[in-house]
Amino acid sequence: MMTGKQRLEKEVTLELRNKYIGPSCKLFYRDDPLKILRASGTYMYDEKGHRYLDCINNVCHVGHCNPYVVSAAMQQMAVLNTNSRFLHDNLVLYAERLLTFFPKELCVCFFVNSGSEANDLALRMARTHTGKKDVITLDHAYHGHVSSLIDISPYKFNHPGGEGQADWVHVAPVADVYRGKYTDKDYSLEELSEKYADEVKQLCDKATKKSGGVCLFVAESMQSCGGQIVYPPGYLRQVYKHVRAAGGLCLADEVQVGFGRVGSHMWAFQTQGDDIVPDIVTLGKPMGNGHPISAVITTREVADSFGATGMEYFNTFGGNPVSAAIADAVLDVIENEKLRENATMIGSYLKQEFNSMKQKHGIIGDVRGQGMFLGVDLVKNRKTREPATAEAAYINKRLKEQYVLLSCDGPSRNVLKFKPPLVFSLNDAKELLEKLDNIMTEMEVAECEVNDAAKSTLNGTVNSHHKSQISNGHCSDIQVKV
Repeated sequence: MMTGKQRLEKEVTLELRNKYIGPSCKLFYRDDPLKILRASGTYMYDEKGHRYLDCINNVCHVGHCNPYVVSAAMQQMAVLNTNSRFLHDNLVLYAERLLTFFPKELCVCFFVNSGSEANDLALRMARTHTGKKDVITLDHAYHGHVSSLIDISPYKFNHPGGEGQADWVHVAPVADVYRGKYTDKDYSLEELSEKYADEVKQLCDKATKKSGGVCLFVAESMQSCGGQIVYPPGYLRQVYKHVRAAGGLCLADEVQVGFGRVGSHMWAFQTQGDDIVPDIVTLGKPMGNGHPISAVITTREVADSFGATGMEYFNTFGGNPVSAAIADAVLDVIENEKLRENATMIGSYLKQEFNSMKQKHGIIGDVRGQGMFLGVDLVKNRKTREPATAEAAYINKRLKEQYVLLSCDGPSRNVLKFKPPLVFSLNDAKELLEKLDNIMTEMEVAECEVNDAAKSTLNGTVNSHHKSQISNGHCSDIQVKV
């Protein structure tokens, strides 16, 4: 029996996990998983007391164990936590406050427990409202782990264990201007916006011909699993126009990128223009700073048509008094600590420094993103843009060894993915940059030494100029093979 004082050795914890937890529940760093015992702000601590800089935990949005949020949870838990089918002020006051951050058309909340649950409910609402079934999604997209969302997530159904694409699902190429179907090698951003939007229009026409119209277009406002993708300006405006002409609704999935992560706006869909108004917005991970609360935000028309079926909807825990108190405290911290401004300032600094590193290290092909949602696309060759998958994995491993937690994503898992708590500081940023720079230099020097040894074997002599380059760390156009 756990007493709160018992602490298992890491090997025992891992053994028990392997014995009692489903094998498909994967861990970070599978070869040497971390056992984390506590966390604070942007840092996590393992069982040996090692401190890790957390650059990936977008769940703890306002910092691990934020004291203000913890206090709000404790105070409400000590008074009442109950089924959300009872009247309680926390629920309605939080809904009223949350909606002030949205365009006036988005005026109704449904509270649930996770981003997956939010997207599942949104899909159900869209089908009820439109009377249609066909869904348009983007390639590489992931929208949740429940069955209905696996069906519309190419990130899952096109990979091992997936059952492939259903006939009512239409997959549009993601508007990736660096390595997508159309790229900035051949087109301007304006042309790219039109071309990618036209791909959606073609699918709308196909669905209309086949099924009489479209139910829903669903997309993250900036795509995460696809490799930190930022769409070209005007893309969503054109797409929403095409989808609505086909009778469909438009859903902005803000589970990863909402609540000020992009800095300039509260919601990432707003970066595409002030006139961009989805029919449904889904919220998740950051909403409760790790506590399970999420939401579906929609128009009065969609909410009313969903309610008109006569089928009652309720969610036992969604928006319960404790969850609502925590979510409200998260908004307090975002506003009082000016975390949107911090996301803009630190994100801009990091992006600038990543681009400076690009001039030094040939492995960096592209730097993209906004605020604290950034991606560094690693390549073997800048001309061909061949993904540097093994190199990205190596860098991720070496960063962990130096107590920095980062992750790799994208279809080729070659994109270093930065999405930390919004309290990430300038000193945190400098630590990440210094260690990343050193690792890339280390890789280049190692590759230079390999090349130098090969030349020595072939020629019987060491190229003195090449040797000098190695000692000065100037082999910036070479990437190590790992």
